[in-house]
Amino acid sequence: MSGTRLALTTLVVPDYDAGIAFCVDGLGLDLIEDSDMGAGKRWVVVGGQDGGRLLLARAANDAQTAAIGNQTGGRVAFFAHTQDFAGTHARLVEAGANFHEEPRRESYGTVAVFSDPFGNRWDLIEPKDTGQ
Repeated sequence: MSGTRLALTTLVVPDYDAGIAFCVDGLGLDLIEDSDMGAGKRWVVVGGQDGGRLLLARAANDAQTAAIGNQTGGRVAFFAHTQDFAGTHARLVEAGANFHEEPRRESYGTVAVFSDPFGNRWDLIEPKDTGQ
């Protein structure tokens, strides 16, 4: 093993505070860091209890602004796990998420695709209890 691990994934957002609001209020993630880097830049990290961290980066030019909501060419980019699908679903809708389908049951659990307020596609998944 190399000992290397993926530490952060960047999510380009139009505004730091809007990104924080959605990730914390909607997804239920923790605000891990919000540091002023000067010149209007901030180092904003949100994450879950069991890992998985996003660096929220405010778009700094036209090319980055154009990529907001389409960082993966329209594919699902992020996968959020929950132990309370209905509660998380309601919180996400309140925070501006747009669900593209009704929740469905798959072999791995309950899932539904949604877009965040910025247009990024996510899977909300309540994993099936494996008894572990």
